[in-house]
Amino acid sequence: MIAKGHDIPRVTLVGVVNSDIGLSMPDFRAAERTFQLLTQVAGRAGRGNMPGRVIFQTTSPDHYAVRYAAAQDYEGFYAKELEFRRAMRYPPFSALANLLVRHPDLATAQQLTNRMQEFLLPAPKGMHVLGPAEAPVPRLKNEFRFQCLVKSPSRRTL
Repeated sequence: MIAKGHDIPRVTLVGVVNSDIGLSMPDFRAAERTFQLLTQVAGRAGRGNMPGRVIFQTTSPDHYAVRYAAAQDYEGFYAKELEFRRAMRYPPFSALANLLVRHPDLATAQQLTNRMQEFLLPAPKGMHVLGPAEAPVPRLKNEFRFQCLVKSPSRRTL
């Protein structure tokens, strides 16, 4: 079943296999996206006057995104997610830029990535450069991809 956009009548049970797989993504929004997907899936069961049930298969039953999604607790998730982002200085408490290098030749892509790093370092005061590293999708459309993440206290300083 697709999580978004379909209203299938008389569906009363929805199961989600590997419901927490998105939590392992290298993205500060992984918990938000997991919570969003799970709450959308949960909304597919028990529409109308029929009661519904949702079962999440997870290896992380104590993760706050899974717990709050199971409880349909939007406010609880929002508060916990903001607490996490404040502690880690992620948006909206900072600004981020993802700089992507891509090239069909691996050696050239690596050289360009090294030049980008030389340009960025040393980072100005208050800014942090994370990487370079292979992009989460390291090869796409016959191009090799590398990235640097630049974190700054504000968009202005970015």
